Amino acid sequence: MRAMTRTWNYIKAFGRARKNQSDLVGWLIRRPLVLLGTMFYETVLLLSNRLDPHLKELAELKAAALVNCQFCLDIGSTLAHYSGLTEAQVTELPKYQTSAAYSELEKLVLSFAEAMTVTPSALDLEEVRTELLKRLSKSQVAELAAAVAWENQRARLNQALGVRPTGMAEGMVCALPEPGKAL
Repeated sequence: MRAMTRTWNYIKAFGRARKNQSDLVGWLIRRPLVLLGTMFYETVLLLSNRLDPHLKELAELKAAALVNCQFCLDIGSTLAHYSGLTEAQVTELPKYQTSAAYSELEKLVLSFAEAMTVTPSALDLEEVRTELLKRLSKSQVAELAAAVAWENQRARLNQALGVRPTGMAEGMVCALPEPGKAL
């Protein structure tokens, strides 16, 4: 059921795109194997649902904000909205440690995403992972790590190719970049 819900959320998000819709495909069509590999991994992560999609969307949005990928913030904010994140959760990402908008588990997930994305990290990844394993299974942590790592890859690829936002989040609250944190 989660996979169907997430798939529907992606369809709704892409249905909101109003501009720059072919930026990424326009680049990747030149390298069909890279396009197929990207589509395959996106599908695998979409269908991997041991971890609550709400937590995955939150972690991916944090990584996108840290890397400052405008396209990723656009789609990520839209998917966050569809997965049930509140406006406060989207706008308070930069100050999640002290925000009352997040549960302790959500703060741990955000710390994990930050520790994986920011280089060098002020957070101890091993310590955060140990705390996560007290609340999540190893398969859930593996899925979270894969989602955050892929968001980093996705965001950096989009930036390198100049993929622009499509307007998916227009009319919704949108996460803001956190420049200067991710190197």
